[in-house]
Amino acid sequence: MITVVRAGSLTTVQDQGRPGYAHLGVPRSGALDLRALHHANALVGNPPDAAGLETTLLGCALRFTEPALVAVTGAHAVVKLDKVPVPAGVHEVGAGSVLDVGRASRGVRSYVAVAGGVDVEPVLGSRSTDTLSGLGPPKLIDGMILPVGSAGPALPGRFPPYVPDRLAAPASSSSASASSSSDGVSARPVDGEISDEVVLGVWLGPRDDWFADGELFEAAYQVSPMSNRVGCRLTGAPLTRARHGELPSEGVVLGAVQVPADGQPLIFLADHPTTGGYPVIGVVDDVTALAQARPGSTVRFRELR
Repeated sequence: MITVVRAGSLTTVQDQGRPGYAHLGVPRSGALDLRALHHANALVGNPPDAAGLETTLLGCALRFTEPALVAVTGAHAVVKLDKVPVPAGVHEVGAGSVLDVGRASRGVRSYVAVAGGVDVEPVLGSRSTDTLSGLGPPKLIDGMILPVGSAGPALPGRFPPYVPDRLAAPASSSSASASSSSDGVSARPVDGEISDEVVLGVWLGPRDDWFADGELFEAAYQVSPMSNRVGCRLTGAPLTRARHGELPSEGVVLGAVQVPADGQPLIFLADHPTTGGYPVIGVVDDVTALAQARPGSTVRFRELR
């Protein structure tokens, strides 16, 4: 079992989500940064679909009742084991020990995987928390108890020492400085560097003809503080409508770039609704980078053909 000592601002259980139910009005949900969750699961020997924890900005702290193998990936954050800073990556945690994932200094979301996976009851085949529909387990609160699945054979010695530089892209001096704790322990994530500028590939349509040609690709936008797991709201020059009027509600998908009445693009993320009435100018091919895009980060679009 895991006891939640500090839940943080928004920590949820996430896996690969529940695809295949959009026709019933059920979003896919799942981890926003699937690469980071998959990597954390791989580090502790879990299959890719095992459930872990996704933290938001402020991290979380967990007490383990039994020895466990635990990995932390994703955002830059100081990780402490029984109040002692340790490198991000995989760690053997003793019975009664507390693992504390600190505030993200770069990026937004950290991922915690434990060997055996977080074994809450699945809903429609997934253990993911859907913040829009309310499906799946509730978000973590202080004192909550989380069950852990079977970890299989004895864990010690199964994995080589963790070396971040083998897995992360080379850091600039500024980013390396930003990803170190005051104790001098590197907290750089294992999944590569996190940039303050994100370039997203977009397939135009189905309603790109409702807007001025090429305008989406000319402007730079900033991530709004109003962003969440449902969608990434952008602020910047409003898109010009070439066609006015209303649309009946129609299906939308992960990565859909919807344009509300104020002309500011909104990119749908994992917990997005399955239908919407505003025109969709295009669809982002990969929204993963937005999982780590902090408010104020720059977003640009490039057209895919």
